Amino acid sequence: MVTLYRKYRPQNFTEVVGQNHIKVTLEQEIKTGKIAHAYLFCGPRAVGKTTLARVFAKSINCEKRKNDSADPCNACLSCQEITEGRALDIIEIDAASNTGVDNVRDNIIASARVAPSKSKYKVFIIDEVHMLSTQAFNALLKVIEEPPANVIFILCTTEAHKVPATIISRCQRFDFKRIGVNDAVKKLTYIVQAEKIKINKDILEAIARHADGHMRDAESLLGQIIAIGGAEITRAEADLVIPRSDLNEVINLLEFLIKKDAAGGIRLVNKLIDDGVDLKIFVKDTIEILRKLMLAKISPGLTNKLSLELGETFELKINKIGQDLTVELSLKLLEKFIKVLNEIKTDFIQQLALEMAIAEICTATAAVKSSLGAAPGFTGGSRFNQPKVVPPAAVKAEMPKPTAMGEPISLTDSQVQEKWNEVLAKVKQYNHSLSFILRVCQPRNLSGNQLCLAFKYKFHKDRVSEIAIKNIIEKVLHQVYGAPVTIEAVIDENLEVAPSKLVSDEPVVVKKEAEPEQGEQGNMIDNLLKTFGGKVVS
Repeated sequence: MVTLYRKYRPQNFTEVVGQNHIKVTLEQEIKTGKIAHAYLFCGPRAVGKTTLARVFAKSINCEKRKNDSADPCNACLSCQEITEGRALDIIEIDAASNTGVDNVRDNIIASARVAPSKSKYKVFIIDEVHMLSTQAFNALLKVIEEPPANVIFILCTTEAHKVPATIISRCQRFDFKRIGVNDAVKKLTYIVQAEKIKINKDILEAIARHADGHMRDAESLLGQIIAIGGAEITRAEADLVIPRSDLNEVINLLEFLIKKDAAGGIRLVNKLIDDGVDLKIFVKDTIEILRKLMLAKISPGLTNKLSLELGETFELKINKIGQDLTVELSLKLLEKFIKVLNEIKTDFIQQLALEMAIAEICTATAAVKSSLGAAPGFTGGSRFNQPKVVPPAAVKAEMPKPTAMGEPISLTDSQVQEKWNEVLAKVKQYNHSLSFILRVCQPRNLSGNQLCLAFKYKFHKDRVSEIAIKNIIEKVLHQVYGAPVTIEAVIDENLEVAPSKLVSDEPVVVKKEAEPEQGEQGNMIDNLLKTFGGKVVS
């Protein structure tokens, strides 16, 4: 039985899938007659290296090829012999099976000295050339450097870094790329039409995605599906061969997040668990699609070059989602799901981290938006201390007239310190726990519009660096200092925060009968006060 990838192997340049950057060069060389004596075809497996080598050999030896075309006629005796694999002058050698120097001398060097029997050129196609030994490469070097006029070498390899530089420098090098999903689907469509098979396009796209850029793998998968389904392929039959893809569910989850439907998102996750889906793979797919959306928002040109190609059906769905996303929200979602991916490996309830992320994204978006009028986002902070909601009208009434964002603020460090108590009092209106964190920080130099806040502990710095928390602080700084001030949090392990810095908007109540704490217990209380900004009440 002939397999599909052998039955439909390309027989001319037009039929070769992808690799246009290589085909154009080779075709031009053939048309102009400026053919090199040695070529090096590098790239992943199953992307057309050996196939293109055979097409090239067939074209330069074709007896009836037109002068204005590089494609062979596929009708003359030479073309037929090469197609059937019985041409004496086209010598294919598997370097993995012939690694030694003796094989190179007997099969290549000795044969190269003999003139072609029928063809115009004798062509050596050496597959997996990187497998040759050092001695074999040394023996091959001289004949590649100065071969007879009618001898051409085409070296194919998946690991170009293992080929000696002395060999590479004597060849024209071409780097092959993986086959794109759309190109693979075109080839698969041609095959099913030729085989008179009825199959949906989304199944062909799923095959192409799973093949991961390897055309031979895609054709082999299609052959297995045809063997099961016959003349008409259903989705159920295809799923028996193609590993399940959950990209549709990823898109459904993103739609729930955009609509702030936490319940729908959590139900979807638990359905995936019931169906036996690996949540780590699901989260990775989500991150990949969010990356694609982020790149598309930054610059549409980046998507084609750098992101995963998913096929026309999914591209349309993703573009529709992208209309409701901003770059900022894409970044926040990416940050959250990357964190989930790290946590999901250790959670005793497998889906817990993902459920919590969905809940935080959907609920915190509304909270931040209503309290601060900020862009849609979420907070990744404490799950129990939610920001206090302040009516937008009240915030608007307190807002001073803004200055230009790019204009430096005319404030000194001492002026910043003087109003820092006011900052702490106002922050407490939005988030009570945040005010305690800011009590143990040290406002430092003001550079332009950016205020540096130093913390002794990393978890304080990380908390303040969260987007929603940072928005609250910068909003309050704008209110207090009358200009837009941004913040940068840094860690200073040597930071000493004096008790006098632990200000409060409420007086410290000390019971008259209480004597000052002495010894080790007193030191412990002092440390707690320095760290958390508490007050002694009894």
